[in-house]
Amino acid sequence: MRECKVIELFAGVGGFRIGLDRAGSDFYKTIWSNQFEPSTKIQHASRTYTARFGEEGHVNMDIAKVQTADIPNHDMLVGGFPCQDYSVARTLSQAVGLEGKKGVLWWEIHRIIKEKGENKPQILFLENVDRLVQSPAQQRGRDFAIILQSLSDLGYIVEWRIINAADYGMPQRRRRTYILAYSKDSVIAKQIKDPTDWIFTTGIFATAFPVEDYQNAFPLFPTSLKNGENKDLADLSVEFNKLNKTKPFENSGLMIDGEYFTYKTNPLYTGEETLLSDIIVKGDDRRFLSEDFYISDSDLPKWEYLKGAKHEERKTKNGNVFFYNEGGMVFPDLLDRPSRTIITSEGGKTPSRFKHVIKDPIDGRLRRLIPLELERLNMFPDHHTIGENDTKRAFFMGNALVCGIVTKIGEEIYSRLK
Repeated sequence: MRECKVIELFAGVGGFRIGLDRAGSDFYKTIWSNQFEPSTKIQHASRTYTARFGEEGHVNMDIAKVQTADIPNHDMLVGGFPCQDYSVARTLSQAVGLEGKKGVLWWEIHRIIKEKGENKPQILFLENVDRLVQSPAQQRGRDFAIILQSLSDLGYIVEWRIINAADYGMPQRRRRTYILAYSKDSVIAKQIKDPTDWIFTTGIFATAFPVEDYQNAFPLFPTSLKNGENKDLADLSVEFNKLNKTKPFENSGLMIDGEYFTYKTNPLYTGEETLLSDIIVKGDDRRFLSEDFYISDSDLPKWEYLKGAKHEERKTKNGNVFFYNEGGMVFPDLLDRPSRTIITSEGGKTPSRFKHVIKDPIDGRLRRLIPLELERLNMFPDHHTIGENDTKRAFFMGNALVCGIVTKIGEEIYSRLK
């Protein structure tokens, strides 16, 4: 393969594209992208995406309204699809078909792959929250089982890994589920000989992000998603782990033909760490640090209360008394370790338990992180989101992935294909 044609769904401000460009801009060619936010009139993320990458091949409309025929054929489909409820139910009027597609954006990925038929992508590279593999709480693993089985039905072998970026020297403690799926006739799929060896030694994840077994605690034999029965996705949605007695999926695994191998693994990394202090603006970059980011004396007690431990008597609306308990957080955030996870409500001056506050190493004052620093925590180019207001830029980074993860995986795929 001389080049890998990529489409990017749910593109946000382009984290996948940045990561793949760094892995091999002569190899990865993003030929089409889609970004649409249904809850806002102004499409801020799409506007930022086109400002950085241009408008060619970019579509800013609901993916459900995009015809598959209008999406160019491609070798790799990438995207950070939202985490929703993926339960499915059989229609009364049709023997075939899925209804109640609450995880609608996952099913749009499924639709595109299915309708591409013989031209389906060789590789899928997807990202989601770490809790995906155990959701929903009342039927653990069901959603992930549906995703795995639906990809198996479409002719893919699937591997997954939950990766904390900070475990591999990156600046943010951000845990996410990464999914790689390979068409069974693809070059990479044909390299898979032994599932255990692939997960621990020879696979894409294993090479890019080495691991070790967790005390040899998990079996080497496969588990069937369907428990040996000829179930469809609607049956699987109802019956998979319906007693909720097990934890079906660990943080690493491989699925072939509806059977999966899964292991609890520990990261194996001995390289350098990137600390929060490493990304703090210095020198000329401090001109982007305005007074608005400093914590005022009047607001400081609110910050201290929200960050602190709590054991408070409270009452429900009907007068019942209960105690609300909450552990304390380190305040201010430590500079000598990777940062906490950025969330979408990171921006704005309002005191919050979850926003980052540091003691500025230059002037000693307490302040929030500026957008430039948040970009660096996700390993985006400096000023990638400039042009939007500070709150919106923080929101983008709360939604984004760590580009360095994509780069490492992209480099390994690149070496296998080229």
